[in-house]
Amino acid sequence: MELQFLGQWFGVLIAVVSSSLGGTAAAVTLYLVGNADPITVAILRWGIGLLCLLPTALFLGVRWPQRRDWVPVVALGICLFGIFFVLYNIAVSYTTAARASLALSTLPLQTMVVGALLGIEPLTKRKTVGVCVAVLGVFAALASGLSAAPSGAWRGELIMTGAGLCMAFYNVWSRPFSQRSSALGFLTVGMGAGAVMLVAVGLLTGSITVLSTFGAPQWVAGVYLGVGGGALGTILWVIALERATPTRVANTMAVNPIAAGLLATQLVGEPITINLIIGLIAVFAGIWIATTERKKSSHVRFTPKSGHSPALFDHLVSTIEQGRRHGKPQRLGCLEVDDKFALGRRLHGKIMRRSCGGISRAGAPH
Repeated sequence: MELQFLGQWFGVLIAVVSSSLGGTAAAVTLYLVGNADPITVAILRWGIGLLCLLPTALFLGVRWPQRRDWVPVVALGICLFGIFFVLYNIAVSYTTAARASLALSTLPLQTMVVGALLGIEPLTKRKTVGVCVAVLGVFAALASGLSAAPSGAWRGELIMTGAGLCMAFYNVWSRPFSQRSSALGFLTVGMGAGAVMLVAVGLLTGSITVLSTFGAPQWVAGVYLGVGGGALGTILWVIALERATPTRVANTMAVNPIAAGLLATQLVGEPITINLIIGLIAVFAGIWIATTERKKSSHVRFTPKSGHSPALFDHLVSTIEQGRRHGKPQRLGCLEVDDKFALGRRLHGKIMRRSCGGISRAGAPH
């Protein structure tokens, strides 16, 4: 139980670093959208990101996604690296980097709702309260500072909030595919799919020709966007999703506006207002609430909800333990979800999650 707790916090720490890189990428994007359209900026970010990841993955001989996983992995890649980041760039062009990043801080709520609807991550009262506190802080900060924002800023913030749904589904659905292959292999395939789609659209629309007009400052910013905000930021995000729950990882997006605001003050002279600071305080309070759970005893007593006798559960415990020793995982499709959770806690002292009609340790490939 203690190792699982430490693993969760290590995943959250990695996600904080990734979110910080994402925040600086927002400021760089704001700088570049004055010279290029959203599709061109996305091509620059993920084209350079792919040029970093692909040789590294080939050199390290990473485990690639299984053949049966390629279609969903490609679809997830297009959803995140194609659709989401084009919308992201459009949103940044309407508002400030800090306000756009603050709007994206609604991602934890969207991830929590999507995870609950898909049965991936159960809701807890503490997690719900934490995310709601964070999101209310975001809305309060954006609403109270709207008069000082650029004209039409609400459009960018609305687009960014809507775009967050793409990333919420990616957060929830990516974990099993990443674990069945490797973080780097999964990410490279997804980023490659998104980059190919963006280049194809860029060629059809002529957007890619804008790159020939870039000077040295724009290329320096573009290279940072691809290496830091593209390759490094996303690989850290996927690694974090392997080690912590989607909602806890998504909650770290609260540091995104801080990094974005600090760099934007230097690049484009964007001010940091008291409204944003107050909103961020609320967001950090929400993160603390959602990512700190009370320790529960591993000695759990339960009553089967489906009418099965305790003797049957004792038999299942023995059967599963024998199967684990011989490398033969057991499928328990006969049990209801609540019984699987209870049986899992009895076996391992931790909550188990449902998958494919059976049970498995949280985070284990199946």
